[in-house]
Amino acid sequence: MISAGDFRNGITFEMDGEVYQIIEFQHVKPGKGAAFVRTKIRNVIAGSVVERTFNPSDKFPTAYIERKEMTYSYQDGDLYYFMDPETYELVPIDGHKLNDNFKYVKEDMVCKVLSYKGNVFGVEPPNFVELKVVKTEPGFKGDTATNTLKPAVLETGAEIKVPLFIDEGEMIQVDTRTGEYMSRA
Repeated sequence: MISAGDFRNGITFEMDGEVYQIIEFQHVKPGKGAAFVRTKIRNVIAGSVVERTFNPSDKFPTAYIERKEMTYSYQDGDLYYFMDPETYELVPIDGHKLNDNFKYVKEDMVCKVLSYKGNVFGVEPPNFVELKVVKTEPGFKGDTATNTLKPAVLETGAEIKVPLFIDEGEMIQVDTRTGEYMSRA
């Protein structure tokens, strides 16, 4: 059990049969009245974010989210298959459980599969991936003076903005959390 007075960012707990993760919290002690905890919490299964206040003495059961590393194997229709490296078992995951940042993942990449009580609810790709630029306009000599960006299509089909000096066929590093170009690989 965890009390609302012990809330910290990233803690997961059960409330009303749902699992929530704390995104932000603030202990408030007004000059008049009782103290309370103002939070912004995310429903980890549905993905919705709500703001809620709690009495510091409220208690909730702690929810343990399992994060298991699995290798992305292939896609078949709306199912994405991940291989467990210990048992070599293929686990199908429905496409609507994947975040937008999954578009940066290619086959044979290791991802973290998130589950609660055996039910998979999401996939975390690696924070940084190295991908090949398959289509972009050529840069011209002298265009490097400014930090302007141009669109580029990566080998996974994702489209991002890259600096003008990046050409087709180059390997680049992408931050999957923001979708931004980081550096050449």
